[in-house]
Amino acid sequence: MNGPAEPSDDGFEEQRPGGAGARIPGPRGPADDLDPRYAPMPVAEPAPEAGPQEPPPSHAVLKSLLGAWALSACSAEETQAVEDHLTECAPCAEEALRLRDAVGLLHPEESLDLKPLLRSRVLEDCLGKRPARIPVPVWASPYDTETARLDALLRDFGDSEWHTPVRLKWFEEERRQSRRTTVAGVIGHLLTVDGLIATALGLDDPLGPDAPQKGGTTARTEFYWDSAAHPVTRQVREPWREQGHTLVRTVSFAGRGVAELSVDYGAFALPLGDAFLERAFECWVHAWDIAEAVDYPYDPPSGPHLNRMIDLAARLLPSALAHRRRAGLAAPARSLVAAGAPGRTLHLEIEGAGGGSWDIALDSPAAKPSPDHTVARIALDGAEFCQLAAGHISPEDAAVGQHGDREAIRDVLFAAASLSRL
Repeated sequence: MNGPAEPSDDGFEEQRPGGAGARIPGPRGPADDLDPRYAPMPVAEPAPEAGPQEPPPSHAVLKSLLGAWALSACSAEETQAVEDHLTECAPCAEEALRLRDAVGLLHPEESLDLKPLLRSRVLEDCLGKRPARIPVPVWASPYDTETARLDALLRDFGDSEWHTPVRLKWFEEERRQSRRTTVAGVIGHLLTVDGLIATALGLDDPLGPDAPQKGGTTARTEFYWDSAAHPVTRQVREPWREQGHTLVRTVSFAGRGVAELSVDYGAFALPLGDAFLERAFECWVHAWDIAEAVDYPYDPPSGPHLNRMIDLAARLLPSALAHRRRAGLAAPARSLVAAGAPGRTLHLEIEGAGGGSWDIALDSPAAKPSPDHTVARIALDGAEFCQLAAGHISPEDAAVGQHGDREAIRDVLFAAASLSRL
């Protein structure tokens, strides 16, 4: 039995089962407008009437778009239409290929990598407009540049590149020597040898108080490699980089007299200015080794910097020749002359960027080279000479133009190779 309808909480009278099916709404409040039950039913919009289809572009129109397509200047619709047409029209496809080749000649692809010498050129231009308040000494500039170039090469290396095998090569006595390490191991080697300059300047030795006192660069490097708890990893980059910045900053603030300090390499010593040039040369050579190992192009130093490095090697040749003579590895001196007196001379001509000419005293480091006493001449490309001085090629394999005393030429070439070491 049905009774009267009870009002519901939402203002409507509840419909009873079996009733007439009508719902009598009560008065609505503002909150009722938010209730989805009272939302109006959506009204279906009539489907748009299909207009007439545009005809596809004609052959003539598509052919006229080929130039814009080759330059990637078409809209998306035009590009799609042209490319669809090229699959069907052989003459247009041939024309499109010719246009694309022509565009490639007009716009050659360029590497996204920064040019290696960009940093030095930018700095040179900036310093030309506003000189540095504390300038880097001229003799330290090649080291500053070469460490920055190597650091730029290392910046994007992943873990796999840091563990890429690298073979270090040098020349010892009459034979080429080599040692296998990794990219990280090479940077560790540079860190330890740069530490010789750090100690000469009164800075901390990267090897600490237990650093070997004898054995030179080889002993220091072996000590570093052997003392590492684990294989050297990419973590070595930061201390090497920071040490290089500290060295340049220290000599920049120290003034002119600091260049006369002596750096002890064990078997020999160099003035600080020459030691910085020597470290710049080795940094470039080992950067070359690393770039070759990871199959990446690496340019030689700028001409002025390369000239300074070659000049250092040329100045060291008489002493290297005398050392080999004392060891019985070179022919004895033909004549003894007083210190400062002219003696037998070899004329060295270096071609290419950074090249020049040098006269080398043959019989004594104290003798004065003289063009009037020239007994032999040799000519090498700058990169070839640097490879020889780095021990990367043997004297027999060097492409040398030579004239004159064969014995003197051989002795000088072997002396150049003996400048290399681990």
